[in-house]
Amino acid sequence: MIIYQNSVTGFQNDVDNNSIADKIEQNFIEKVGHTVSPSEKRSWNNSLYRMGTIVRLSKIPDTCWILIEYNIPSTSKRIDFLVCGQDKHKNKNFIIVELKQWEKATRTDMPFLVNTFIHGNYHDVTHPSYQAYSYKHFLCDMSTAVYEKNLHPYSCAYLHNYKVSKKEPLLDKQYAEFYTDTPMFFQNDASKLERYFYEHVGQGDGKAIAADFEDSKIKPSKKFIEYVSELFQNNPAYILLDEQVIAYAKIMKYACASDQRMTILVNGGPGTGKSVVAMNVFVDLLKAGKNVQFVAPNSSFKSAMIDVLAWHKVEAKNRLTKIFSGSTKFYEAPPLSYDVLIVDEAHRLKAKGTYMYKGDSQVEDVIKASRVNVFFIDDEQMIRPNDEGSMDYVEAVAKKNHSEVIKVHLNAQFRCSGADGFVSWVEHTLQIRDTANFDGWDKKSFEFKIMDTPQELERYIYKKQCNGDTARIVAGFAWPWTAAKNGNPDAEVADVTIPEYGYARPWNSRHDQYTWAIDETKSHQIGCIHTSQGLEFDYIGVILGKDIYYDPATHTINGDYANYYDKTGKVGLKNKPDELSRYIKNIYRVLMTRGIKGCAIFCCDKNMQDYMKDRLKVVEANTLRLLTYNDHKAS
Repeated sequence: MIIYQNSVTGFQNDVDNNSIADKIEQNFIEKVGHTVSPSEKRSWNNSLYRMGTIVRLSKIPDTCWILIEYNIPSTSKRIDFLVCGQDKHKNKNFIIVELKQWEKATRTDMPFLVNTFIHGNYHDVTHPSYQAYSYKHFLCDMSTAVYEKNLHPYSCAYLHNYKVSKKEPLLDKQYAEFYTDTPMFFQNDASKLERYFYEHVGQGDGKAIAADFEDSKIKPSKKFIEYVSELFQNNPAYILLDEQVIAYAKIMKYACASDQRMTILVNGGPGTGKSVVAMNVFVDLLKAGKNVQFVAPNSSFKSAMIDVLAWHKVEAKNRLTKIFSGSTKFYEAPPLSYDVLIVDEAHRLKAKGTYMYKGDSQVEDVIKASRVNVFFIDDEQMIRPNDEGSMDYVEAVAKKNHSEVIKVHLNAQFRCSGADGFVSWVEHTLQIRDTANFDGWDKKSFEFKIMDTPQELERYIYKKQCNGDTARIVAGFAWPWTAAKNGNPDAEVADVTIPEYGYARPWNSRHDQYTWAIDETKSHQIGCIHTSQGLEFDYIGVILGKDIYYDPATHTINGDYANYYDKTGKVGLKNKPDELSRYIKNIYRVLMTRGIKGCAIFCCDKNMQDYMKDRLKVVEANTLRLLTYNDHKAS
């Protein structure tokens, strides 16, 4: 969507008449349906007045075409300013200009970020060159206008209030890759920017290029698909095994062959390989030429998937974000705008009124926006009242929208070292459901320990880390989480406290939640359900807080509303103890099944600790009987 477009003369007249901001605002209301903030309107007046001078003095012809506030399709990103035209070689070019009113900035220790004063405070924000650079590469990879119409993109940033210092932080060598490709023009560089314009679009004839943008669709280019395929090839994290191959083959058959609307429901518990199947289907559908997106409601999980696919390479991760999405963006998507949408962790899709989500149902958004949609679901990982992605609900919405429903089941356990029995034992022990594994599992296949203190749990996890295993401590939401505005933006406050043991640790960093799972310097932080769901480690340590307790009088496990601090997760549950207990028990089921090789726990509630130990004694006794029987049989 282009909010404002005009010829060079038309744009200059609107600037000269001081009507440019009003016209953009009016177009914004007509096309988007709402107005903008006064500060954004002031920025248009300030920056576009400067751009009017640049355009005039550059002497580019009137047949160049100006685009302002170009909304990149299928994203929330808007490009400040584009100018379209041809160069002396008749190449069809466009220039992306990122406009900044900054006066100074400082470098950070992160490769893409700088720190500057905006919105009344100092913030870490994207480097101006990288911002324009990323828009350019998004369009190269994803815009049909660019790769089908053979358009040539250029990008730059114009900081018209910024005076360069002798040791300019924005020109630090850590940002060189971006400002070499995408130059920055500062307060005293107006003449350089004018020459840059004339060099690339100085022969005009830009209206047709703008029309190509207007008609553009977002779909991965062949070159980008080849890039993703190369990253995926031979990645050991995504090798299909046994039952996963069958599920993959079924999904591919239906997703590729059907020309009708179809909803594929893939049901599987923790560790059954839902994400491995999802990623294989995703990449192979890309290779088959489908317009496909990978949707992950949990941002930490999405970051982890991208990181693994990118082989932990920073630039690859940034490039892959084009085809990975959160779950909030589809409520305005045109019907059937995607061939396939693949939703992993679909049980965390949200209903109306959740956070910043503006729609009514994320499940319905996905189904309406795609011809084929694939939902990977585990009903018992629903942990909040606003989680709506259950098998039954998705099926009902699909039928309502005349989408044929296909069901695929994943049963084999590939996490917990193949110990299906451990997952079932956890479900039985937490009284989630009765299973055949009430007396345990094969302890040789999975290690489980109950620690007497949180320090002992921490030492267990630390030892595993020293042995080269991935290992982290997580906890239920049984402690408050100090807000960033109250001095806790980056895990500064030790909120997770167990005073009787002298134990205090911070929740995981808000600054970059996913890095908690991989950054050794953050291994002392405690992960919560919202940053660990979907992830896996070799070993997991779980603190069961006082939000869950065992009542020896009734022999039941219950949730405690007063000690459960997830404000969103407890909405409407104060007088619904059974429903509250179900969500809290589901949380601990998720946390205790994050480990591949083992799990250790500590319970803050003494009755819960004793109960878990009694349940473990049954496992140990059963294991001993089995060993004795096998020894006797062998002799």
